[in-house]
Amino acid sequence: MAAESLENAGREAGVEVVVETQGSAGFTRLDPAVIAAADGVILAHDVPVREKDRFAGKPTVDTGVKAAISRPADLIAEVRGKAERGETTAAAAPGTPVERTGDSGEGYATKLRKWLMSGVSYMVPFVAAGGLLIALGFAIGGYEINEAPSVMDHFVWTQAASWGALLFQIGGVAFGFLVPVLAGYIAYGMADRPGLVPGFVGGAISLTINAGFLGGLAAGLIAGGVVIAIQKARIPAALRGIMPVVVIPLISAAVVGFLMFVVIGKPIAEAQKGMTDWLNGLTGSNAVLLGALLGLMMCFDLGGPVNKVAYTFATAGIAVANPGDSAMKIMAAVMAAGMVPPLAMALATTVRGKLFNRTERENGKAAWVLGASFISEGAIPFAAADPLRVIPASMAGGAVTGALSMAFGATLRAPHGGIFVVPLIGNPFLYLVAVAAGVCVTAALVIVLKGLRKPAPGAAGADSGAGTAPAARAGEPVAA
Repeated sequence: MAAESLENAGREAGVEVVVETQGSAGFTRLDPAVIAAADGVILAHDVPVREKDRFAGKPTVDTGVKAAISRPADLIAEVRGKAERGETTAAAAPGTPVERTGDSGEGYATKLRKWLMSGVSYMVPFVAAGGLLIALGFAIGGYEINEAPSVMDHFVWTQAASWGALLFQIGGVAFGFLVPVLAGYIAYGMADRPGLVPGFVGGAISLTINAGFLGGLAAGLIAGGVVIAIQKARIPAALRGIMPVVVIPLISAAVVGFLMFVVIGKPIAEAQKGMTDWLNGLTGSNAVLLGALLGLMMCFDLGGPVNKVAYTFATAGIAVANPGDSAMKIMAAVMAAGMVPPLAMALATTVRGKLFNRTERENGKAAWVLGASFISEGAIPFAAADPLRVIPASMAGGAVTGALSMAFGATLRAPHGGIFVVPLIGNPFLYLVAVAAGVCVTAALVIVLKGLRKPAPGAAGADSGAGTAPAARAGEPVAA
């Protein structure tokens, strides 16, 4: 969405925009000739940009993804201004990985968010793959499939139970990587590749001592900090060649292992157990209030850090071989609430299309699919254009859905999938009722709030001209 927003704004400004997207599936690097010809660079990211040094020496605007969606024209104007003034970005100076992560002026709170988001972004594919495989295993083999023997010892090609056991056991292996990957890539976000070894080791130890998700968070942060401390030390020239492959992995893994096993591991494990016991004891109004809170968090920033906290909290609860009933209820409530904003925006644009411009109505069509697939980000274009109306309305609907899902006792073992995993949901009909209720609440509030807004002068003309852009003019700056 950020890429499309920048491209559209570029066409309107007569600027050629070439975009490189960096996602969890990898990225295709821009042609060096394109970078060399570019007059300016816009870096729109919430996690560290990979291979950022390629853009050194260019006028650069560094911002978050949300800004690229909500105000792309301003970013393009800003980078064009820098290009006209000759403001360039110097080549990366030697420094600690902390100083190389994002802007040097960023506070540690911002950097901490980026480090945690780095770990979560790498973890989510393992969660989705493992959780869906486990859920399919239960669907095919029944709820006793977790007691099936290893498929290495017993597998019958013609028995559904064997196939269910196979899927369940593959999913269990995938889930086994969840905490080490989280810890490893938090450390990677802090210290680059040297952080991977101690991060993965610390995450694996967290599983060993039953410190779980909380232990993984701590292990990743500790691993990154240890590597940064080692890199700051003055090293004799004779040892510098073996630092990355021997000294840093050896010392950092040993320190992180010692801290996890001997110092902080047990308290974290006790905290994890206490939280699990508390969740398992939630009943009645307490469970409903938790569902409402999780619904509010899922809809607050639509895929941002607060949304990810709620989602990661839910997935951590089911990332075990035998999750408790309360953990599966939490997962169901979180996914239901996350589906509400895009579905509600789609419904609102269908019911009262005249309240939205042409671009928003087109986005509404895509939001049906995005919402049904549990992709909360489908509502971002609407929230970016009108946050004071869309976000509170989304939070209200999300809270209703989360509370109803918990009250109905809906359960879910799959961490993703939206309506496509409804057959795997406990109490599926009431679950869909909860989603529909939240969607109606949000759509109704958005329509009412937008209906109270006074139309801006010339709004109709702006709507009818949406989608047109002047032709590119020769000699204009190029943004890469």
